[in-house]
Amino acid sequence: MDFLTKLKERAKSNKKVIVLPESYEIRNLKAADTALKEGLADIVLIGKKDKILEAAQGCDLSKATFIDPENYERMDEIVNTLVEIRKSKGITVDDAKKMLEDPLFLGVMLVKLDIADGMVSGAIHATASVLRPALQILKTDASADLVSAFFIMDCPDKTYGEDGVFLFADCALNQNPTSVELAGIAASSAKSFEAFVGGEAKIAMLSHSSKGSAKHADVDKVVEAVRIAKEKYPDLKVDGELQLDAAIVPEIGSQKAPDSTVAGKANVLIFPDLDAGNIGYKLVQRLAKAEAYGPVLQGIAKPVNDLSRGCSAEDIVGVIAITAIQAQMQK
Repeated sequence: MDFLTKLKERAKSNKKVIVLPESYEIRNLKAADTALKEGLADIVLIGKKDKILEAAQGCDLSKATFIDPENYERMDEIVNTLVEIRKSKGITVDDAKKMLEDPLFLGVMLVKLDIADGMVSGAIHATASVLRPALQILKTDASADLVSAFFIMDCPDKTYGEDGVFLFADCALNQNPTSVELAGIAASSAKSFEAFVGGEAKIAMLSHSSKGSAKHADVDKVVEAVRIAKEKYPDLKVDGELQLDAAIVPEIGSQKAPDSTVAGKANVLIFPDLDAGNIGYKLVQRLAKAEAYGPVLQGIAKPVNDLSRGCSAEDIVGVIAITAIQAQMQK
């Protein structure tokens, strides 16, 4: 059973409600069709039902739930709840109504009120637009140091990682994380790996240096992140700084970091900054023909996930399954 099939089976085992607020966009509608047919989740679409069906180009959305904000019976409750949540910012009922014209804000409010269990968006919106309502309304999970993003990479060559599967972080959100933030990303990523992939997370903090082979402030940042992670999260199996080959190739790991319990065995790769992470996952996706599932957000109080704007409908299906599993884990 391949990795995506395993995710789908887990999603189907306890079906959740997922809102797709980009409800006029064809990739989302194709993904909704697939998710409904396969029983991965119940799907909520936001907007005018007739216009959504017109945009759907033959997709079967007969089992979807349609929420039109202009005549939805719970809109007053949603507006009043948003005013209460944002009262410290002094927003009025009119302000809340204006905010809720944005389907991403309405989608997050559906999650807040348990009308939906999670939200998937970002095929036509920037990450900041997806994240803003999630952080303003749902806020950061109390158990997380910060919100970060990861990809699950399923490589057809099963030589490295966990039978070819890796977790890469942060590839989508934090531009230049500090040492403290890198340690927090490592801790969240370990939990996510063990929840979605299974097995023990073996975390490599990546650099252009392995164990002092280069001297630079960027290397120092990663070295300090490893120290913090080991001190703050003593149960983590984490090491660094490691070059990529030392992290995943056993013979190179044993040569460059002979005393490491992670080198040559890593299945969770923590990149030093967003440039490295974003470039890294796209290289593996395009050149190694890996399936990339994400970006998946970790550290938000309820499941909200961002999509790459280059995603396919099948990519969205995978993120729907992941979001449903995140919702299962919360209840």
